[in-house]
Amino acid sequence: MKKVRVLHIIKSLGRGGAETLLPETLRLHDRGHFDFHYIYFLPWKDQMVGALRDAGGVVTCLSASNNVWLALRAEDVVRYVRQHDIALVHCHLPWAGFVGRWVHQRTGMPVIYTEHNKQERYHGVTRWLNKISFNYQTAAVAVSGDVRESIEKNIAPAIPIYEILNGVNTDFFQRGEGIGVPVRERLGIPVDAVVVGIVSVFRFQKRLKEWLRVFNEAARAQDNFFGIIVGDGPLRAEVEAELVTLGLRGRVFLPGLQTEVKPWYAAMDIFMMTSVFEGLPIALLEAMSMGCAVVTTSAGGIKEVVRHEEDGLVVDVDAWTSLGTILQSVAEDAVLRKRLAEAARTRVVEAFSLQRMVGDLEQLYTRVFSGKYS
Repeated sequence: MKKVRVLHIIKSLGRGGAETLLPETLRLHDRGHFDFHYIYFLPWKDQMVGALRDAGGVVTCLSASNNVWLALRAEDVVRYVRQHDIALVHCHLPWAGFVGRWVHQRTGMPVIYTEHNKQERYHGVTRWLNKISFNYQTAAVAVSGDVRESIEKNIAPAIPIYEILNGVNTDFFQRGEGIGVPVRERLGIPVDAVVVGIVSVFRFQKRLKEWLRVFNEAARAQDNFFGIIVGDGPLRAEVEAELVTLGLRGRVFLPGLQTEVKPWYAAMDIFMMTSVFEGLPIALLEAMSMGCAVVTTSAGGIKEVVRHEEDGLVVDVDAWTSLGTILQSVAEDAVLRKRLAEAARTRVVEAFSLQRMVGDLEQLYTRVFSGKYS
């Protein structure tokens, strides 16, 4: 049987949540039935390229300096689809989605679009373009119930919407003895210290300055307490300035982007999020799989993953300031940390495995390719 050749289209291949999923899912896909190609547009955001190629993906950059130039590469994508005998296109996030819809209109090829965020969180122009073009594709995927509700409320689509929750490779992301020790040694963090951390893009919705304020409140009563914020992004300078203002140099570390994040999770005891909105964050699932205790706001799909006082401790988005007291209590109570860490790992193994996600995607690919969807 001829393989179904799938083309993923995404704006960049930096280390964001949607981007990180691509090599992870590729490693688990049934390569006897599917082949995978990848097109991205921002050449300076390429951290996932090596992982995709190592896993057997064919990766191409159609260089574009901004969203307008990205959209103008649509005909180049049409040519690529025809030249490489692509059977199905899968797009991620709005601007790649616009390109995919153009391909659908020009070729009649089935196109799937995955929505990773709520519509309310997009720029007005992006949101409007998404709404007027949304039905010019075959089907869409929502990564959480929250995201699906947002699509239905703001777009009222005529095409089918499938809810496929994000997943994590629970076999890979598990805590082994000593994995996090080199990270702690590199940063000068004592082996017996309690460490709270996050892996995040430095964007406004993550509220990393607020994250630092929460840490600062909890750290006042905890000398042996440290923080790590792994990642980078447009607000890095603001976060660094806040760190200095709060006097947290030497207590909170900003090591930048890390291609291999597993040791960093292993160095953390607690994973904390102060986000104002989310889709269904991959970093949260990875941290839970690694056995980190979770303290978080209920932003977006987070509340579909973390059940308060079962799998972690959750507060309303607007009540982020109360996280300081909660974080302090978790930092001081080793028994509570252990219980939350074990519950977090169990939760993702049972409900958010990458194997389940890949199986759901392959079923959708087969249905869409064969025309048996509704």
